[in-house]
Amino acid sequence: MSAALSLEEAQARLLALAPALAPEACAVEQALGRYLAADLSAARTQPPADLSAMDGYALGGQGPWQRMGESRAGAPFAGSLSTGQCVRISTGAHLPHGADRVLLQEDAHLAGDTISTDQDPAAGSHVRARGFDFREGDRLLVRGTAMTPARIALVLAAGHGQVSVARPARIAILDTGDELASDPAHCAPHQIPASNGGMLAAMLAPLGCEVIRLGPIGDDHAALAAALSQAESADILITSGGASVGDHDLVQDALTRWGAQIAFWRIAIKPGKPMMVATRGAQVVLGLPGNPVSCFVTAFLFALPLVRAAMGAAAPLPRRHALVAGEALPAVGKRREFLRAVLGPDGARLSGSQDSSALASLAAADCLIDRPADSPALPAGSTITGFLLHNG
Repeated sequence: MSAALSLEEAQARLLALAPALAPEACAVEQALGRYLAADLSAARTQPPADLSAMDGYALGGQGPWQRMGESRAGAPFAGSLSTGQCVRISTGAHLPHGADRVLLQEDAHLAGDTISTDQDPAAGSHVRARGFDFREGDRLLVRGTAMTPARIALVLAAGHGQVSVARPARIAILDTGDELASDPAHCAPHQIPASNGGMLAAMLAPLGCEVIRLGPIGDDHAALAAALSQAESADILITSGGASVGDHDLVQDALTRWGAQIAFWRIAIKPGKPMMVATRGAQVVLGLPGNPVSCFVTAFLFALPLVRAAMGAAAPLPRRHALVAGEALPAVGKRREFLRAVLGPDGARLSGSQDSSALASLAAADCLIDRPADSPALPAGSTITGFLLHNG
């Protein structure tokens, strides 16, 4: 039996197998969570003219100033200003030709249409100069960038109604095991509710994938073969359970009969050691462990990066963060461990039981502490590293 792979080696080998999905045009407002298939440059200049950053008066030359009219956002003053002239101006409105600064309304002294001040603002005060944000032709985002709400706003402001992104990945999810009940409200004493499939689908949802749910399927060759036949069009098949080599672990054999070839399996991490990777033509298969926490951790570290890579992400792996141990951490054995933890004012504290079946502590966790193999015990306050699980 081959040695278990390190996390980094397994991730590199998996990402090298990622299918390349064809690009397609997508409305910008529908592109959340997807990745640019090409660099994107500005089609317009922002701001398109010198704008006021505050409510007040746009000034021409030295004062006092005679008010000549008004410039509002969307309705600019049509004329130009000479020395000693000004216009009332609102935030976001165009500065008239001849104006070079804005006097705040609270600093202005009004006497009819004559405006004066105790301190003349310097040139450029309270002005958003034309093009200070970006100019037409500027490269704003590079290929492989994730479309976030702020980037959607940027792309729209840059004059684009569509972007080129990879088409959504087609993901088939198959959870297996005789013990799984499809209806959580009607679960016999010898069963447990099937939860991995719903969890995996929820993890994939922010990426905009097309998800096909298969199962739960019992430990039966014919049933597994029938389920696999429904995954023919999937770019990626994710299974949970049955991927090891026990008497009732049939997934590897079923995949081989289906025409898949095992690329590697067994990763030197805890939880998640029995994860398996296979290929079938351009399809990639991930066999995740059946225990729900092991399933979640391997999906976080492998399945999500694979899907991101297939959809064109430039940086598909989860981002590592420096953390502080909020409590003493025990020594680690021969396998690298990922501990569920909660971030608090004093650092990261374990969220509860670290058993690979304990969902309550997973649900409470907002980060995973990464503890390398053979690490010594650490006191509270030590610097550690880990991954944030969500932003909420």
